[in-house]
Amino acid sequence: MANFRYKARDKFGKLVSGIISGSDREAIASHLNTMGYLPISIKEVSEIELGLPKILDVFNRVTLSDINLFTRQLLTLQKSGVPLLSGLDIIEKQAKNKVFKDRLKEIIADVEHGLSLSTAISKYSQLFSEFYVNMIKAGEASGQLDEVLARLLEFGEKETDTRAKIKAAIRYPTITLAALVVAFVIVVTFVIPKFSSVFSQYKTALPLPTRILLALSFLMQHYWYLMITAAAVLIFFFFRFINTKHGRFQWDSFKLKTPIFGPLIEMLSMSRFTRTMSILIKSGLPILQVLDMASRTSGNAVISRAVDNITTSVKEGKGISEPMRLSGVFPPIVVNMVAIGEDTGKVDELLMSVSEYYDQESDYLMKNLTTMLEPMFVLALGVMVLTMALAIFLPMWNLITIFRH
Repeated sequence: MANFRYKARDKFGKLVSGIISGSDREAIASHLNTMGYLPISIKEVSEIELGLPKILDVFNRVTLSDINLFTRQLLTLQKSGVPLLSGLDIIEKQAKNKVFKDRLKEIIADVEHGLSLSTAISKYSQLFSEFYVNMIKAGEASGQLDEVLARLLEFGEKETDTRAKIKAAIRYPTITLAALVVAFVIVVTFVIPKFSSVFSQYKTALPLPTRILLALSFLMQHYWYLMITAAAVLIFFFFRFINTKHGRFQWDSFKLKTPIFGPLIEMLSMSRFTRTMSILIKSGLPILQVLDMASRTSGNAVISRAVDNITTSVKEGKGISEPMRLSGVFPPIVVNMVAIGEDTGKVDELLMSVSEYYDQESDYLMKNLTTMLEPMFVLALGVMVLTMALAIFLPMWNLITIFRH
């Protein structure tokens, strides 16, 4: 997907402009036409050109909490019988985030010119996900916008809560790992060189641990800029690789196989997938569209590919549960619940039950994450201390032996 800056005129002749994502210019032009705009110019925008506004807006970026607040406020106003346009105007006046406030003004202008809310917010894919836009569209089509907003709010708040728990769970491991790295760098950079001057005065072979640390110390003292450059290049190519379709699949596969974190990632991914499916089915969307959106919002390329295969099977007239089982990606509880749901016509309810089950399991795992990681960090610390102790004291013992002779 590329970014395009467009200029167009609405049905009243007013000039509008903005940035929108799409596959090519023709797709952008078609999308603008469906929104009631007459395209004047469409130019592709590079990531570098988009970089400066992103840097300037870094402190005012729109967060998931901002979107949740917007959804809650709009839901309250809809339940109170306030017209959509008036409600949006009230929310815009109360918005504190400058970037979001500006986007709301543009959305209000589009709605005033006759566009639906879903069409107006679809221009801002950085703020409103495809899932959010399609849910709003389903609510508008069914006349149940307030119910859809309630489901979106529930989904958004669950996402916010999960992210907060993940941050809390990895805070201790991150701090501990950073402390170990800093301690190792300090020892290699400042402590080891003091001993190297002593060891160099004697013609005796140094033990392997000492030679390794002395080599690292030499590299960090004389070629630190090359090491930083090499690290930056590796990081750059790593992120470039995982941003490709094949690379993302390989990386997500690796994450699912890692100890401790793998099961947690699987639980969170399954919870998100089943909750998304449940909400979309309950909103009355066609099953093929539900599967397509669930694939796009799963957050894991392995699950996404499996769902794409299920979509192909459904197009051929088959059910959902059997392709799920054959994929080998979905746990038995998910497959069995979907199979029961297909027989009873209550797939959405059973999928929500599965999501709640995974929420409970992932919460328990995140609460005990620190306890499970402590032995690994203790082992890493022990290995680091033992290596440095051997590197320093083994040569000293050798020197003592030489002095005795």
